[in-house]
Amino acid sequence: MKTLRRISRNRAFTHLRILAAVLLVLTAAALVLLAVSPPAAAQPTAHPQPLTPKFSKAVAFDVSPALRSLALAKKHVADPSKLLEIRPEGGPRARSKGYKSGDGALQLLSPTPTIPAPLLTFEGLSNQDNFNIFGFRVNPPDPNGEVGPNHFVEMINLVFAVYDKAGNLLVGPVDTGSLWAGFPITDCTDPSGDPVVLYDQFMDRWLLSQFTTAGPEYFNCVAISTTSDPTGSYYRYAFSTGPNFPDYPKYGNWTDSYVITTREFGPTIEYGIGVYALEKNKMVNGDPNARNVRFFIDGNDPDLLPLVGDGLLPADPDGKQKPKTDTAIPIIGTQDDNASYGATFDALNIWDLFIKWRSTPIASLELNTQLPTAPFDSIFPCAPTSRDCLPQPGIVNPAQYLDILSYRQRPTFRLAYRNFKTYESLVTNQSVEATPGVAGARWYEIRRDGNGVYSLYQQGTYDPGDGVHRWMGSVAMDKKGNMALGYSVVNGTTVFPGIRYTGRLAGDPLGQMTLGEGTIIDGTGVQRTLNPRWGDYTDITVDPTDDCTFWYVNEYYTLAGQQSSTAGWQTRIGTFKLPGCN
Repeated sequence: MKTLRRISRNRAFTHLRILAAVLLVLTAAALVLLAVSPPAAAQPTAHPQPLTPKFSKAVAFDVSPALRSLALAKKHVADPSKLLEIRPEGGPRARSKGYKSGDGALQLLSPTPTIPAPLLTFEGLSNQDNFNIFGFRVNPPDPNGEVGPNHFVEMINLVFAVYDKAGNLLVGPVDTGSLWAGFPITDCTDPSGDPVVLYDQFMDRWLLSQFTTAGPEYFNCVAISTTSDPTGSYYRYAFSTGPNFPDYPKYGNWTDSYVITTREFGPTIEYGIGVYALEKNKMVNGDPNARNVRFFIDGNDPDLLPLVGDGLLPADPDGKQKPKTDTAIPIIGTQDDNASYGATFDALNIWDLFIKWRSTPIASLELNTQLPTAPFDSIFPCAPTSRDCLPQPGIVNPAQYLDILSYRQRPTFRLAYRNFKTYESLVTNQSVEATPGVAGARWYEIRRDGNGVYSLYQQGTYDPGDGVHRWMGSVAMDKKGNMALGYSVVNGTTVFPGIRYTGRLAGDPLGQMTLGEGTIIDGTGVQRTLNPRWGDYTDITVDPTDDCTFWYVNEYYTLAGQQSSTAGWQTRIGTFKLPGCN
């Protein structure tokens, strides 16, 4: 009898596995159909009028001392308990038009975890570093970092540092203003926030940046390393954005340009998206006459607002295969028909930026296409009356919940690009309400063929159904086409704010993160400040030495950080590889 029962159980398990496999195939087929067949209700918006490029030169230039020689700049604030919120959020804010049931790309299966454990994790910068330098703590941290051949450079709001690839601190923590000490544009010498670091593998150079906040004229401050050593000297540039404050700058690298996208606010009611290209070849050679071109997409135009929302992302290549000469630079945003910005269907909006740096340069920025996506809902139930949506263990005061930021109509950093020669691939993600009241990560792979035609190759929403919120993600792809997605996690009972990751292999069923979940670090404390801001972005990049190892930086909380009056959040840097990439 026991033998017969065992056989029956085995048959039942076999049937379940067959059923699961059938469901997986059907799901993948459905996602393929969604990628190539827009819903009947999708009516692409008419292409807007051509935008006017405005060319100008850098307004200031010099060469910095070596970073390794910079001393910590201790600043004193009258109130050392002050909590500074960097860049208070402004501009329009999407409102929900009512709960939309069901995510059309929700991953149905929770596979057995086979994802490899981290190869290395180490502590990055923390809010304690801000306190030690300035005398106050800062929210949000906006952690980002980039890996090069021999270094990892991390930037957070107001502070940066350089590590070797074993995690040893080489330079820092240094405040971002010190990077521009003595620079002719004194606004650049103020630590202002929203920093971004890039490693340019095509030129073997580093880019460090921040915006200015003082006004009435604003600047993008951009530093390019003079050599491959990020601890050495930098060519420093300032590019004016005029009376518009260039909020939320996001950077991308291309063959002959560095690209910036911003959310811009004028002195009165002006709002829109700025798109800039900087003349890379002159910048990396220290030419003070490096030029930039600027486009402004007017967010007060009701026909344009759905197409840009709260921000666009510029393509940022991984790997050594350059984009083809003279190809357009992809700039991508998302739209949600459940938000109040006027979108009539859920979609990816793809703009093409074209630039030729000749003696009389030419440039254009045009909407190429709208790719309808599977339905998603980015307006979490607590919005629009509150931004603090995600519960923490032991916290009952909603003001101490965490900010999901998904109501901002934009994908989150980066838009990672790869040229696979026969096609180009771009991957990005955004936070959504995966299931009722639970945050998940919607991710996309967009492809461009040799004729410049874009298609949505696959999409998925990662939420294994365990009630854990997953948000503030960043996604990239290794040289084999395997994909890794890192993100923040929390729930209201047992999961403290921590850092995890998932992945899929290139040949796996479409729309599925098949490898289960790995952990960079588990949190042990909660954020107790009345400011619920979490990071506005995190960053996953691929090691250029093997083009396989992912490096991810995000924030988390320890019990010590929770209890300290001077500490707060930490950042952690972790590395891992996916199977089959050597």
